[in-house]
Amino acid sequence: MPKVYFIDVTNRDGVQTAHLGLSKLEKTMINIYLNDMGIFQSEFGFPTTRHESAYLQANLELADMGVLQPIRLSGWVRAVVKDVETAFRFVPNIRHLNLSISTSEQMVSGKFQGKRKQEDVLMMMVDAVDAAKALGAESIGVNAEDASRTNMDFLTKFASAAREHEAQRFRYCDTLGYDDPFSIYEAVKVLAENVGIPIELHCHGDLGMAVANSVAGAKGAIDGGQDAYINTTVNGVGERAGNADLIATILAVTKSKGFVGKYQMGRRINLKKAWNISRFASYAFGIPIPINQPGVGANAFAHSSGIHADGVLKDPQNYELYHFAELGRGEPELVETGREICSGEYGGISGFRHIMGKMAITFDDSEEAEKILELVRYANVEAQRPLVEDELLFIARYPEIAKKLLTLTPLE
Repeated sequence: MPKVYFIDVTNRDGVQTAHLGLSKLEKTMINIYLNDMGIFQSEFGFPTTRHESAYLQANLELADMGVLQPIRLSGWVRAVVKDVETAFRFVPNIRHLNLSISTSEQMVSGKFQGKRKQEDVLMMMVDAVDAAKALGAESIGVNAEDASRTNMDFLTKFASAAREHEAQRFRYCDTLGYDDPFSIYEAVKVLAENVGIPIELHCHGDLGMAVANSVAGAKGAIDGGQDAYINTTVNGVGERAGNADLIATILAVTKSKGFVGKYQMGRRINLKKAWNISRFASYAFGIPIPINQPGVGANAFAHSSGIHADGVLKDPQNYELYHFAELGRGEPELVETGREICSGEYGGISGFRHIMGKMAITFDDSEEAEKILELVRYANVEAQRPLVEDELLFIARYPEIAKKLLTLTPLE
């Protein structure tokens, strides 16, 4: 039976959200948490963007070290030969790419202003796929931007050309959240049956249906005989109204009536990591987790009604579809109300030793402590907020990688 995989795009689509962003260290921590969860692939950045180069190379080095394994790290580029060549020039060891181009008549005419037709777009994609293969890409996904507003005949032709040129996946992008669960199921099932290529579902929440559409699209791909790759972001962060939320979509695929016990996961998901990654993303982006967020919201397991409270105390399954411990929840949240020593860009060695000592981290000598402290200072400059424990531990364990993540080289 075809399987369901997850590709998280927080570090690509999520960071494109207006008014938001992540430091390179924060993006790296997201990749580590995703790997710990069992996510198949992270779309970890833009290899044609110069300020991403050191970060991308550092994360690929972590993969070589076994720290970021078995997760795949894929870059996003436009389906343009020049961009593909630039990606391999800036990040020579990148091996997984998603190539994106608009396919709807609206976007082709609106973006290219009559200079390109849909057939030109198809040829641009084919040439980009061929270039990526020639330069050493091991896997290639082809993205049809605005697929949900693209004529099905052309979309089928476009996806077929991608398969014929040995792309491994076709990404159906509901770029404006225009689909509904019924329309996306039918469209994706037709593509799966007629093209014969694994399909990614990339859904936005402009109409509030990103998770529902992702699950329905995945069902369409599987019922059509192909693997489904669902795109998500942590906490649903994304452009405009956001993307399909990672935790909510995993819960939908593993717990919902129509899926549980009927569809196979391509990789085992460790839901116990859900609470940790959601909290970190909330802190890093500076966005509170909504109180009613599935699984991780403050009210997800809160009961006030007398009938509900009585029922859940007698048997949690009366009013809880899944247990909070499955998501790594249950420990009390402790907040310092007295003296607190924080890491900061102006911190000194005494306070730093105190912070690290609380985490049972010691240093061989003062020189090593000063070296790590200096990296922590730079990380605070970039993040503009105190680092969390996992970030401090990462810097202490991988100081040379941290140095690369904190290195930005402007154009001369």
